[in-house]
Amino acid sequence: MSPPPDETRPVFMIGVAAEMAGMHPQTLRMYERRGLVRPGRTKGHTRLYSTADLARLRRIQALSGTGLNLAGIERVMDLEQRLERAVARVHELEREAQVRIAEHRHAVEAARRAMSTDLVHVRVASPPAVRVQQVIPIGLRPVPRDTHVRDPERSI
Repeated sequence: MSPPPDETRPVFMIGVAAEMAGMHPQTLRMYERRGLVRPGRTKGHTRLYSTADLARLRRIQALSGTGLNLAGIERVMDLEQRLERAVARVHELEREAQVRIAEHRHAVEAARRAMSTDLVHVRVASPPAVRVQQVIPIGLRPVPRDTHVRDPERSI
């Protein structure tokens, strides 16, 4: 039994790929010039398209059918590619977070097992034998106000 063919392995010549994608070979060449598709090349510089390239060509065709021009298709495909990379990065970070969570849970459980469960009696300390009085420096003491003396400026 042979292994399944690799999706990225270039095997289809331009005529076959164009027929499979339902396009003219010149359209495939134009898409290559615009950077929308990058076929592989043989030693003789013949274009070879992979299954992934054909799927990309079908996606281009579907976007074109919605009314997008080539510049719009390029932008949509660039954004889709960036989104795909971002989603892959999120999945990678989620896996890393799960590993760290498991490590922390293991560390917490180990710390709990290591803790003593014995009861310890604690005595309340007695009050100090000498009474401590608060000392406020003279310059910072509040000035007593005589409430019976009238302020001459306020009597107006």
